[in-house]
Amino acid sequence: MAGIGFRRATPADEILALVARACDAAGVPLARVARLATAADRAGEPPIRSVADALGRPLDAIPSEAMIAVDAQVSTRSPRIEASRRVGSVAEAAALAAAGVGATLVVRRIASAGATCALALRAQSVTQGS
Repeated sequence: MAGIGFRRATPADEILALVARACDAAGVPLARVARLATAADRAGEPPIRSVADALGRPLDAIPSEAMIAVDAQVSTRSPRIEASRRVGSVAEAAALAAAGVGATLVVRRIASAGATCALALRAQSVTQGS
């Protein structure tokens, strides 16, 4: 699961490159990313839709309440994002919320100029060792 935070003006190619960079950091191919996730109020934005389309992956629109519910598991803290979103990192919170109960971060938030990305595994993926 790739969680993504981004500024509205961020080009799709920048977001896509960041997701690829996160996969490289985890040592997994980009093809293993099953879904993308972002804040619900950003899920309709053209750049993130373009990335989902380019990867042929579904995009989960994560409600703020769901991100807030997993914030205790978020390891990265941005004071600006905490003030506006009530979570330390949109990317980490979106990835964890989308991956479900017991999910684990495998790549903490990484950033480009206009986007952030984090990777999480579902609990069953962690227990199965994949």
